[in-house]
Amino acid sequence: MAEQANVPPTEEAQWSGVEDTIEDPEEVKVIFSALDSFAQYGKTAHLNCTHLRRQAFYALPQAHWKMLAEPPFSYLETLDRIDAAIESNAELARVILRCGLHSFGMSEGASEEGHVAMPEEWAGIAKYSDNDKARSTIRQFYRDWSVEGTAERESCYGPVFRALDEHRARYPDTSQMRVLVPGAGLGRLVFDLCQRGYFSEGNEISYHQLLASSYILNNVKEAGQHTIYPWIHSFSNHMSRENQFKSYKVPDIHPQRTLEATAGIGAMQMCAADFLCLYGDDSHKESYDAVASCFFLDTAPNLIRYLEVIKHCLKPGGILINVGPLLWHWENHVPGHHGYDGDGDHDENNAMGIAEPGNFELTHDEVVALVEKIGFVIEKHETGIRAPYIQDPQSMLQTVYSATHWVARKPEA
Repeated sequence: MAEQANVPPTEEAQWSGVEDTIEDPEEVKVIFSALDSFAQYGKTAHLNCTHLRRQAFYALPQAHWKMLAEPPFSYLETLDRIDAAIESNAELARVILRCGLHSFGMSEGASEEGHVAMPEEWAGIAKYSDNDKARSTIRQFYRDWSVEGTAERESCYGPVFRALDEHRARYPDTSQMRVLVPGAGLGRLVFDLCQRGYFSEGNEISYHQLLASSYILNNVKEAGQHTIYPWIHSFSNHMSRENQFKSYKVPDIHPQRTLEATAGIGAMQMCAADFLCLYGDDSHKESYDAVASCFFLDTAPNLIRYLEVIKHCLKPGGILINVGPLLWHWENHVPGHHGYDGDGDHDENNAMGIAEPGNFELTHDEVVALVEKIGFVIEKHETGIRAPYIQDPQSMLQTVYSATHWVARKPEA
């Protein structure tokens, strides 16, 4: 299940492979919930950002709302500007939707006027969590595909590049290093690795991320095609109103043309699958020279399973490169079955992947100890890496991770 992004896409195959899952009714629902969330982005954003605020505004005493309606506040004009910014974001959401529908052979959803609509049987199925993911995905373009996001990318991708270059220097006879990127998101790290001459394979389970990465890697027409406003969804902690309306052009480069103009590129692909289910099978055993784990390990309900699969798919002498914090994604939200003794229930031939029962969280020191317990050798270890994540640099609230970076090698024998 993969999309090739180092060759120009054809009209017939923009995102190959995902159709393989279409026979699973539950998977179909997940896919179309993601598609519908992009269709609903504009409507839900207008409702939550401006419509409800206008109602609350006019509920104020008349003397108060009249005061705020005048300069220097001009609050109603601010809400009008928010609506316009939402429409700019919605343009990107709609084109992601259009390309996603096309990849499933549903181009009839796009009219000649450029409007796009969900097939009637799937319209309106997106839930709050789906809509929240669509909004988050649009904001993530700031991090991965804007000029201004370069500093964020460098903080976490830079250590990956340096570790891989050191590994390649250690094994100069390797014809082309294969690098697996689990939790690949919008695909920028996968793309950058390809540009640097690696065979990079991204894996992502979120269809919101996959739909967006497919569009930006395969279908965007030019650099700076879209203007996004990532900070408009919140009215808190802005130093000035103009800062709330800060806009960014995406993508900062045209992926296809950039690769065409780069000598010595590698290759790349994106796979839609549960990481544990796909890469734990025999066909992926000892297939990769490196696994680049960037803000990924803390998505594990069971980190032991993640590390076992990573070790399984690494070649002897291969390396796990990790960068990130420990924001355990499943804390207080345990996946799988509850009140259930899982001893002996794991079936290697019928793995449930991330849906397996059980969950735990470790400290950083415990994670490092677990990596060694699984059989890796820690060769490099850094702490205190300043790593902002989709962070407005002008906000009065700065949330910046103090991330760690370590390199662990699978023994050669």
